[in-house]
Amino acid sequence: MVLKQWSPKLTVKRAVVDFSSPNIAKEMHVGHLRSTIIGDTLARMLEFSNVEVLRRNHVGDWGTQFGMLIEFLFEKFPNVEVVNDQAIGDLEAFYKASKQRFDSDPGFKERAQQAVVSLQGGEEKYRKAWAQICEISRRGYQRVYQRLGIKIEEKGESFYNPYIPGVLEELDKKGLIEESEGARVIFIGGKNIPLIVVKKDGGLNYASTDLAALWYRLNEEKAEWIIYLTDVGQREHFEMFFTAAKRAGWLPAGENMYPKTNHVGFGLVLGEDGKRFRTRSTEVVRLVDLLDEAKSRCKAVLVERGKADEWTEEELDQTAEAVGYGAVKYADLKNNRLTNYTFNFDQMLNDKGNTAVYLLYAHARICSIIRKSGKNIEELRKTGTIVLAHPDERALGLHLLQFAEIVEEACTNLLPNVLCEYLYNLSEFFTRFYSNCQVVGSTEETSRLLLCEATAVVMRKCFYLLGIVPVYKI
Repeated sequence: MVLKQWSPKLTVKRAVVDFSSPNIAKEMHVGHLRSTIIGDTLARMLEFSNVEVLRRNHVGDWGTQFGMLIEFLFEKFPNVEVVNDQAIGDLEAFYKASKQRFDSDPGFKERAQQAVVSLQGGEEKYRKAWAQICEISRRGYQRVYQRLGIKIEEKGESFYNPYIPGVLEELDKKGLIEESEGARVIFIGGKNIPLIVVKKDGGLNYASTDLAALWYRLNEEKAEWIIYLTDVGQREHFEMFFTAAKRAGWLPAGENMYPKTNHVGFGLVLGEDGKRFRTRSTEVVRLVDLLDEAKSRCKAVLVERGKADEWTEEELDQTAEAVGYGAVKYADLKNNRLTNYTFNFDQMLNDKGNTAVYLLYAHARICSIIRKSGKNIEELRKTGTIVLAHPDERALGLHLLQFAEIVEEACTNLLPNVLCEYLYNLSEFFTRFYSNCQVVGSTEETSRLLLCEATAVVMRKCFYLLGIVPVYKI
């Protein structure tokens, strides 16, 4: 069963998916979870639909905060050459300590502001220190991406800096940029505030970087569809920025014309109290801690069920990771991304209801049915055929055939929850079929084993598109 033949054919050849985008010198926290997971799934679905996807990590690796970080680094480590992860230790704590110093010591604040000028002027000592801070951060992010199975290429804010002057000049020549209260701005019809592209002090900002990045993606990377993932709070910024690009003639005025841009907004991750999900000490929840807990909870359940006696330590670990990380991803993706959702380990790790645990176990059960039949499924594929005589066989077969159109719908509307709903319904159709149709030992065994296999194949493809690793035994 070759699912590639079922992949939807989109008219777009190349797309950019801009997702994750943490800030340098800060750890990835639960706020980055949604952008990272939703972005990865959209990229996977587009890739499955034969689109070349440029997965971009637009990290915050430039700006005034680097002045205080570099100055603090110089104070702590006069010999910058020896600075490494161990020396700095917790980057988040390093950031907080430097911020505290910046806010309380006017002399330090002045030196930090001067450091920004030196960095932007390209002074080697400062560039080197900046590069070291970025590299330490990058290694931390990479560990999270590795655990979540995320592939992404970094092109941070600093990458687009050289393009900003030319882009602003082009927009100026087109008459889009005006002076307003000392700043350089683009006025957007229907908006009370303009899009500021150069601040009063001559500094650049998100808008100037975003415009340069869009120019680069359209002209250098030749992308036809550019998708940005951030929380819904940034919607207005993107509306204004896209309107400016249309006024510049970079994007067509029509809605469904290419090249096009989309802002994929998402709601907040909430705690049980209905507020932003935080630790007891009101700190944001680190992503590594969250993944550690998901894995250890799953492992504890497996040990409780006696799997430690049956499986190797490696099998135990791999299954705990697949189920734990899969549960975290699915709990996010199954919701309409525009809504907030409550993070609850007990619910997401429940093996009943619409959870990854339930779906992964359902897949493992199907694999177990096929194994226990003792039949060679590859041989059956060559000689057998699927006959859908029973109503529950037909219902399952028809649902399997809807796979391609569901992926197309999820892609077109940029809604991963559509695929989650399909997957959950698929396992429900299978349960009904298996409850009412004997498979092993029946006269229809070959046909029904092939139907089991078809269901498992489609489930695995759904898991893949959602970034979830399947399990084959439980």
